[in-house]
Amino acid sequence: MSGPHGRGGPQGGGAPPLGRGILRLALALAVAYVGLGLGLSYWQVVQAPSLASDPGNPLVMAAAREAPRGEILDARGVVLAKDVRATDGSRRRTYPQPLAAPFLGYQSPIFGTAGLERAFDAQLSGLVPPSPLDALLGKFRDRPYVPSDVVTSIDMRLQREAMRLLGSQRGAVVAMDPTTGRILALASSPTFDPARIVDPDRGRAYLASLRSQTAAAPLLDRATEGRYVPGSVFKIVTSIAGLGSGAITPATTYPDQPAEERSGFLVDGFRVTDGHHLFTGSTALDYSQALQVSCNIWFAHAGLAIGAADLRDWARRLGFEAPIPFDLPAAASQVTGGGGPDDGFQDEVELANAAYGQAETLVTPLQMALVASTVADGGVLMKPQLVTEVRPAEGTADLRAPETWRRVLDPSTATVIREAMVQAVSSDWGRRFAGPAQVPGVPTAGKSGTAQLGSGEPHSWFIGFAPADAPRIAVAVVIERAGEGSGAAVPLGGKLMAYDLGLDR
Repeated sequence: MSGPHGRGGPQGGGAPPLGRGILRLALALAVAYVGLGLGLSYWQVVQAPSLASDPGNPLVMAAAREAPRGEILDARGVVLAKDVRATDGSRRRTYPQPLAAPFLGYQSPIFGTAGLERAFDAQLSGLVPPSPLDALLGKFRDRPYVPSDVVTSIDMRLQREAMRLLGSQRGAVVAMDPTTGRILALASSPTFDPARIVDPDRGRAYLASLRSQTAAAPLLDRATEGRYVPGSVFKIVTSIAGLGSGAITPATTYPDQPAEERSGFLVDGFRVTDGHHLFTGSTALDYSQALQVSCNIWFAHAGLAIGAADLRDWARRLGFEAPIPFDLPAAASQVTGGGGPDDGFQDEVELANAAYGQAETLVTPLQMALVASTVADGGVLMKPQLVTEVRPAEGTADLRAPETWRRVLDPSTATVIREAMVQAVSSDWGRRFAGPAQVPGVPTAGKSGTAQLGSGEPHSWFIGFAPADAPRIAVAVVIERAGEGSGAAVPLGGKLMAYDLGLDR
């Protein structure tokens, strides 16, 4: 019999085997389609911007060869790079301002891209649309790629002056507005002529000659990727760590320091020496005095008082030991080579030497410009910025506002360091070391540096800012193998700041 409980009725409320199979298949297909949809959404929405701006993306490379390319301009609208038509109708990149090459790079159908041309390749070639609406409408246009112009914060007048002052010397200059983080000049010497690299007839031979100059390294942007022993300009980092952590105060003195100027400061069998300011005699130097005369022994004592962990921690707050968020690749600076048992330091000898900028400490000029800017801006570290606007031929411009990275110091502590840096330029003691940085009629803050390298002439350094009471420009200068900071980097930094402020020297 058939009935509610017969053979043809439902068994225990479950679905027949065939029905269960169809249900499972439908569920599996639904899951697959949902996964596919999520995957497509991820790649088309979330990852689309990074894929479109990846210079290794085949679409980016194809667009770079075939599409018109936007211009690159300085802050006043001076054209740094643009397309021109060759006699055969093809497009070729031209560079009216070759002294911008260190940050500008080049774009060549043979050799690819470098510098800013590489970092903003997708925007310049139009692969990155100016807005989501433009991305949608672009699929229906005859011209799918809308190239954008890239506007930089560079002032070519200051860039030319920085390159002129460097001349044939090997080194780098970074100039920036400390209140906004915007880069005003990014100079590196020796450099190259990007127009010669993109020349289809002579480019190969020229690029080969540049690559063969391994010691001069003209293709290296020393300002962002050159790593140098900093010498005494690192004492500003130690100042920030010491005063910021409370390990030292403006009144801190070390009673043994005057005698140690002659005998040396013995640290675990290693003797830290100074000897370049014996005129201070029996004075036990306080913080400002120690900075004015650049006392290695005082800062070695301070480094040990601060300790390995705090020195590295405060340096990291300034951007050390990590990639700097910047529009161009930038090498990471380091306080120590790492691997040692004391928070990366091998021992107290390395810590004491690092505190005055020797040992395994390595920095980029960009990093040291950020250190100076932090003091100049009352303890606030702004994100360094090279590109201020991406301006598409159609659509809405992407305006990039200045951005605070972090507060490193409280304003009162930054003021103590700023006033000591002013004295390091203008006091009777300080003028012997950083006096040539003084901008006429303007309070000027600075710190010289002489980075010893074991053999040969040391690197010459200067960091500073002006006007000290209302900073408009901060600079970092390094000149390789040029001797003492006071003889080479210091006067260059002073002349550049004076030029930017419209003052003759």
